[in-house]
Amino acid sequence: MEDNLRDQVVAAIKTVYDPEIPVDVYELGLIYEINVFPVNNVYVLMTLTSPSCPAAEVIPEEVKQKIQAIEGVNDVEVELTFDPPFTQDMMSEAAKLELGFM
Repeated sequence: MEDNLRDQVVAAIKTVYDPEIPVDVYELGLIYEINVFPVNNVYVLMTLTSPSCPAAEVIPEEVKQKIQAIEGVNDVEVELTFDPPFTQDMMSEAAKLELGFM
């Protein structure tokens, strides 16, 4: 069940996009950590492409809402960090291809 829920969490996160970039936040490498705890509490540690990102308040909230919409999820905490800062190296191959970095 736990692995399945984690997969669902990842799938939900993949529906969230940075408004300025046509790649989801998971493929961008903005998600640093996903933990699913007993009683289906979910913790996500994420960053943004920059601390001054115009969507700084919108993206984490959207991630939280998408995860909370998963059946069986109890509590969701999304924590924002800028340590380590985001770099293009964190992007998946698919994201780099999509954005023309490869």
